Amino acid sequence: MTTPGRWTLRAENSSYTVRLSPDGPWAELEAWGPTGVEDGPCALDWSRRTHFITPADAAPAEYLPYGLRPFTGSELIAARPGGERGTWWDFDGAEEGDGSLRLAFTDPVLGLRTVLRYEVVPGTDVILRWTELTATTGELRLERLDSAAVNIPVTGAARLTYLTGQWSQEFQRTQLDLARGTFTMGSLQGVPGHAYAPWLAIQDGGRGGVGEAGGAGEGGPAYGIALEWSGNWHIAAEAEPGGLVRVRAGRVPHEGAVSLAPGETLTTPRLACAFSPDGLDGLSRVWHRYERRLSGERLHRPRKVLYNSWEATGFDVDAAGQLELAELAAEIGAELFVVDDGWFTGRGDDTGGLGDWYPDPAAFPQGFGRFVDDIRGLGLDFGLWVEPEAVSRGSRLYAEHPEWAYRIEGRPARLVRNQLLLDLGRPDVQDFVIGTLDRLLTTYDIGYLKWDMNRPPTERGRPDAAYDVLLDLDAEHVGGYLRVLDHLRATHPDVTIEGCAGGGGRVEHATIARTDVVWPSDNTAPLDRLSIQYGFLHAHAPHAMSSWVTDAPGVFDPRPRSLAFRFVNALCGVLGIGADLRAWTPQQRAEAARWIARYKDVREVIHHGDVHLLGTPEDPSFGVQYDDPRSGRTVVAALGTGRLDGAPLLPGRPDRLRLRGLDPRARYRDAGSDTTYSGAHLLHYGLPFTWSDGHDAELVVLTRR
Repeated sequence: MTTPGRWTLRAENSSYTVRLSPDGPWAELEAWGPTGVEDGPCALDWSRRTHFITPADAAPAEYLPYGLRPFTGSELIAARPGGERGTWWDFDGAEEGDGSLRLAFTDPVLGLRTVLRYEVVPGTDVILRWTELTATTGELRLERLDSAAVNIPVTGAARLTYLTGQWSQEFQRTQLDLARGTFTMGSLQGVPGHAYAPWLAIQDGGRGGVGEAGGAGEGGPAYGIALEWSGNWHIAAEAEPGGLVRVRAGRVPHEGAVSLAPGETLTTPRLACAFSPDGLDGLSRVWHRYERRLSGERLHRPRKVLYNSWEATGFDVDAAGQLELAELAAEIGAELFVVDDGWFTGRGDDTGGLGDWYPDPAAFPQGFGRFVDDIRGLGLDFGLWVEPEAVSRGSRLYAEHPEWAYRIEGRPARLVRNQLLLDLGRPDVQDFVIGTLDRLLTTYDIGYLKWDMNRPPTERGRPDAAYDVLLDLDAEHVGGYLRVLDHLRATHPDVTIEGCAGGGGRVEHATIARTDVVWPSDNTAPLDRLSIQYGFLHAHAPHAMSSWVTDAPGVFDPRPRSLAFRFVNALCGVLGIGADLRAWTPQQRAEAARWIARYKDVREVIHHGDVHLLGTPEDPSFGVQYDDPRSGRTVVAALGTGRLDGAPLLPGRPDRLRLRGLDPRARYRDAGSDTTYSGAHLLHYGLPFTWSDGHDAELVVLTRR
C-alpha cells in the first residue's frame, strides 16, 4: 500500500524510499539499503529540535536550494540577473512510473521550476538521479547546479573510499575516515582528470569489520556514487552533526555560472547511486553490472587481443617497420594491429601535424590503403590512433581556422605538449571532426579507433563570440565530444572505440557508455599497473579495461617481474601487447603465444563474470577472481607481489589466496594441476601458491563438478 507523500524505488536487491518532509517543502531520504529496509521507523529521523540552524539544514534532504537551506550547503544557487540569490519553493506534484519518479517544486516569485528525477536501472542495484531546471518567466543565473544530494546515516566516522593519483599513477585506492567537516574533490581541467575520479564510496566507519578477502571487503555495507560527466566536476561530502554524511555532486561551469533563458530547461548530469551489503568488493560488482548494461549489445562482441606499435616505434612510423611488427604480432596470436601516433603528415615528433589527418605518403609509399590491406592479409584487424580535439600551431588546419582553437583575445595562447586544443563546443569544429573521422573510416578498412586527448584547456575563450552571449564552454565541449561519439556509434557501429586522455584522464560513465574500452594509464610497468588496475576495478568493469604487456620498467615500484606476471596482470581486463616484439627472443614470443591462447580461452569469463578482489597489491599474494555461473568456471589471476625469495611465511609452506563466493558444498577441479578442491576448502584455506624468483604469477581455471 502506497502512503501519500512517500515513494519507494525497488532495485534488484535494494530499495530507496523518499518522502515529503513533515518540516517543509522538500523531499528527503527515508531509507536506502537492502530490500525491506524501508519497513520500520526511519533511521534518519530526528527530534525536530534545532539550535542555530533551520530544519532544512538538519534534514536528510534530497535536493535543496540556497534560501531554504542557508547554512549547511545547498545543491542549487539561483537568482535573477542583478537580483538577490535564493530560492523558496512549494511542492508541485509527483509522477510515479515503473521504476521512475519525478518530484516537482516551483518558485513563482523567482520563476523557477525544479524537477527531481529518479530512475532504477533494471537488473542492478543502481538508481540514477538528476535534476531538471526550467526558467518559467524570466532569465535566471545559476551559480550552483548540482545533480543530487546523497544522505547516509553513520554511527561513527564516515569511511570514504576514493580514487586519486596523477598522470601515470591514476586510480590509486585511497581511504579517509571523516568524523566531522567537509571533504571535497573534483577537476577544472575540462575532463575528469588524473588526480581524482568522479566516484566515491561511503561506509559507516563505526561498524568496522574486515571482509574475508582482506582489505577489499572491509567496512560492511557500502554506498557508492559516480557522476556521468566528461568535463569539470566536483563531489563534496560533509559529516554533519547527529550521525549523517551528506554528499553533493555535480558539474562545475567554467564561467562560474550558467544563464538560463526564459522557457529554457537545463538538465544536470546523471548521478548513479549504488548499494551493496557486501562492502567495497560487493559494490564493485554492482558497478560492473551497471557498466555492462551501458555497453548494451556491444558487450557481447569479443574484445580482440591488440598489438599497439607505439612502444616499439614511437613517431618513427613507416610501412616496412609496421608490417614487420604486425607479422610478429600475428605469429603470437594477436587479432588486431593498431598504429599509434606518427602515421600522418607532419608528425615526425610532437611539434606538428595535429589537425591535418592524412597519411604521410613518404611513410606509406604504396599508399595507406595498400598498407592496411597488407595488415589485414596477415589475419589482423586494423586500428588507428587519433587525437581529434588537438591542433598543432604549424598545421594547415590552424592556418585556415585559428579561431577554432581556444583563445582569450589579447592573451598569449599557451602550448601544452606543443599543441593547442580545439573548441569542440563549436558546431563547425564538431562537423570538421565528424567529417575527418568519417573520411578515414570509409576510405580505409579501419576496425578500431583510439581517441586520445593529451592536454587540458587552458586559455578557455571563444574569441569570435558576441560580447553579450553568455557561454557555457565546458558543457558545450562535453556536448560536442558526446555528439561525435554518438555519431561514430550510429554511423560506424562495427568500429571498436577506445577512450583515452593522456592515460586515464577521461574515464566516467558518459564515455564508457559510448566506447568499448578505455585506457586507464600510460604507465604499463608491472607493479605500478597492478595498483592502477586494483583501483580501477573497484569502480569499473574488466571488459572496459584495456591493459598491455610491455617492457616498461617500474616508475613508482621498480621491482622487476617476469613476462608471466605482465601477462597475468594484463589479462585481468582486455589484453594488449605494446612491447617491441623484434627485441624479444624466440622463447619469449613462444611464451607470449601460450599466454594469449590461454587468455582467449577464458576472456568471456573475465569480461562477463562476477569479480572478487582477493586482497590488495600490498599483500605478498594478490588475486582477481572471476566466476561464470553459467559455465561453472572460475578463473583466478594470482600474482606474487612481495619479495621473490621463497615462500613469504615459512620455507616450504605456500602462501594462499582465499577465494570468495563459491558453493562450499561443491567440488572444483583445477585441470592444470589435476587437483580437486571442495568449495569449503577454497573458501577457508584457499589456493596454494609458492612464489620464487622464477615463478611470480599463475592463471588458475577451476571447473565446478
